[in-house]
Amino acid sequence: MSVFVIAEIGINHNGSLEITKQLIDEAAAAGCDAVKFQKRTIDKVYTKEELDKPRESPWGTTNRQQKNGLEFDKSDYEEIDRYCKEKNIEWFASAWDVDSQIFMRQFECKYNKVASAMLTHRELLEAIASEKKHTFISTGMSTLDQIDEVVKIFKEHDCSFELMHCNSTYPMQLEDANLRVMHTLQTRYGCNVGYSGHETGIIISCAAVAIGASSLERHITLDRAMYGSDQSASLEIVGLKKMMQYVRDIITAMGSPEKKVMETEVPIAAKLRTVDTL
Repeated sequence: MSVFVIAEIGINHNGSLEITKQLIDEAAAAGCDAVKFQKRTIDKVYTKEELDKPRESPWGTTNRQQKNGLEFDKSDYEEIDRYCKEKNIEWFASAWDVDSQIFMRQFECKYNKVASAMLTHRELLEAIASEKKHTFISTGMSTLDQIDEVVKIFKEHDCSFELMHCNSTYPMQLEDANLRVMHTLQTRYGCNVGYSGHETGIIISCAAVAIGASSLERHITLDRAMYGSDQSASLEIVGLKKMMQYVRDIITAMGSPEKKVMETEVPIAAKLRTVDTL
């Protein structure tokens, strides 16, 4: 049993490469397999009316200024690519529009990601599946009929994928976790199923691993009090390290489905079983 762990930096970097590198350092040190970002072409994802709305942020007083402040450009991603290679950790991004997906191709990342919000964006799904990279597909806010269509697209393109059970509230409440849906997805689609969590704490993520999650994604941050809409649903570094230790312990404890007498039990049996007539 193994679990692919993704530390979602997302937009928690607040436009700072310094913060980004600190988060990459911590994710690598904790033993995560990859870090993930989000890529948007602002004028393609949002309407002019939405971008012109007032919004106070460290970058100005409109939505446009806030969203532009959270976007990295080519030189930023070139540095992220270089730094992740130096730290020996994979990286990739969830694109929110086709232009962003095409932009990401220049970095030749090993993986792709479909964000829950993009699950019904057929043109983007086709673009992602056409690359034939292993793709993590989050399923928040989605019906089984909608997931059926996504799975069909990826199978038609012969593109490797796994689904990720997800609830798209930030932060998610305990009663909304509904982890048994993971088994529903495994049975319906015959594929690996992971878990993408937006809760506070680590118990739900650890439970997901215990019931068979093939991958685990959590947002990470240096400080949950920092500016940003995703910070409150993120793990600070202490929590990330604790979760990773628990995940490793769970994987070890899950062991094998084979029922056998463990070597450590043999001397105990010799001592305690004074009658053996079977």
